Amino acid sequence: MTTSSTPGLTRFNTLPAEEAATVLHEVCASTAWGSSVLAHRPYDGTEALFSASDAAMAQLTAEDLAEAMAGHPPIGRPKPGDPTSSREQRGMAGASEELKAEMLELNLAYQERFGHVFLICATGATGEQMRDAVKARIGNSPEQEREIVRTELGKINRIRLTRLAQDA
Repeated sequence: MTTSSTPGLTRFNTLPAEEAATVLHEVCASTAWGSSVLAHRPYDGTEALFSASDAAMAQLTAEDLAEAMAGHPPIGRPKPGDPTSSREQRGMAGASEELKAEMLELNLAYQERFGHVFLICATGATGEQMRDAVKARIGNSPEQEREIVRTELGKINRIRLTRLAQDA
């Protein structure tokens, strides 16, 4: 287990609770997740932070997951002016107009079926890989999809927490 603290993690550990909660909300929009991670400060390293995040993610209810998903824009349509959203969805930036149109159609079909945006850890994925994932997942049961979403959110949170821990 990593016990060395990074500049960003040291800063996060010493933030007033309200400011730390705001930082965590930028990582994950679930209030329950943020409260759980906040309650375990200070962290002696990123592995401890990841463990707390994973444990909090495992405890989220369907409502908590819905709250977390509400903080994510549809694939192919990052939030304007949001560098995190744009960076995470970089794989769609160079996609053809045909692929972008197909993703829009698939996103809408997925949202109609499940009642929320298609969520995937898009970091490092190509537009084609994201398209193939939504096609593969749209046939899942709501219960299967909820657990896949939980896993994908956990991956996204780890990437964002890594950035938080490294930033000075």
